[in-house]
Amino acid sequence: MIYFWHQVYNFCHQITHRIGESLLADFAQLEPTRKADGSLVTKADKWADEELRLGIKQCFPTHGVLTEETEHILPPNEWCWVIDPIDGTTNFTRGIPIWGISIGLLYRGIPVFGFVHFPQVQQTYHGYYYGNTGLTGPKGAFLNNNLISTSDASPTMNHVVTMCNRSLDILKHDFPCKVRITGVTSYDLISVACGATLGAIEASPKIWDVAGAYPILLAAGGNFVHIDPENAFPLTKGVNYGNISFPCLAVAKENLISVFKPLVESIYQPKSLLNLSSV
Repeated sequence: MIYFWHQVYNFCHQITHRIGESLLADFAQLEPTRKADGSLVTKADKWADEELRLGIKQCFPTHGVLTEETEHILPPNEWCWVIDPIDGTTNFTRGIPIWGISIGLLYRGIPVFGFVHFPQVQQTYHGYYYGNTGLTGPKGAFLNNNLISTSDASPTMNHVVTMCNRSLDILKHDFPCKVRITGVTSYDLISVACGATLGAIEASPKIWDVAGAYPILLAAGGNFVHIDPENAFPLTKGVNYGNISFPCLAVAKENLISVFKPLVESIYQPKSLLNLSSV
């Protein structure tokens, strides 16, 4: 199993850095088009998506693939890669340097390994979190191969929580921290993992937005709360995840759930929160 994880890490490192170098040449140079769901896409997204799919097929031929740009139905394979070729396409096209290549590896529908590379800011994160899958292997979360962990701090106005544009109604209530909006779900979740922020609130991310960051966050000691428990892990084979959202709350420590959960409840339908679950 150790050799397998060594293969996985090396593959992710090599392909994301190769693709990232090419994408840097297109940074702020391409005009996006709008997809049916309203999100943006460029020829760079499509190229990177194809390169990732071809690389996985060559190196891991028995594994399935789920991607933002092409493959939305979860295949029956025990192992499945979930890729977002450019998480933060709007930032990428408008010259904002926070955007990345996100890769998550599912085992029986549960993200157990994540690798997210942000070429413009030269940050590369990876992490292993096996939960109750029975898998064994390396442990921990890392930034540029240095071990990271979540913050132990209590909320103050000297600390930061990130959120998406669709969550801004929360600010109609008193909020215990400063707020930042990056426009990149994986970056927001990982900012909790590395201790930069105490929490992240995301109203409508897709599976390719969270699958890479999820194991990194949990491996670093964070908590991931499914706002809609019906859309939680494990994923279901044969389901089309193209239009399914994974609204979530990420926090640095479990005790912060009680701090931020009521604020999240204030902007979401209560019935979707009756059985709020976390891992």
